[in-house]
Amino acid sequence: MSAAAENPSASATATRAATATAPLVEERVRARVITDDPLYRAIPVALRFVPDEPLAVRIVFPAGLSPEGTENEWVFPRALLEAGLQAPTGTGDVRVWPCGRVQAVVEFHSPEGVAVVQFDIAALRRFLRRTYAPAPAATR
Repeated sequence: MSAAAENPSASATATRAATATAPLVEERVRARVITDDPLYRAIPVALRFVPDEPLAVRIVFPAGLSPEGTENEWVFPRALLEAGLQAPTGTGDVRVWPCGRVQAVVEFHSPEGVAVVQFDIAALRRFLRRTYAPAPAATR
């Protein structure tokens, strides 16, 4: 996988197939879409990690936010998310930086425009810790 993010709206089927073979790590969090409006808009977001793709993480936005009415999934390197919690990082489609002591900003670039989303750092760290946890042993 390259350092550039993917926005595979058609890969939802592939994602479901991948999760059927290995346990999925998923964390549901609230994020804030940052706009010029003084009031922010809180949205539910799914953070996902598929063990079959150990170098990648996924951020999935709900279908209600896209003009097509489908989930919008961004896939990018897990290392980018980790590094962005410490210092600004990223030069491609996804950029991450800390915003104060308790927030982090993830900026998504696509041909349609730019989305700036703020997350609680604690939620992102909790998710990243879970991606490194050993998988439960299979029961016999």
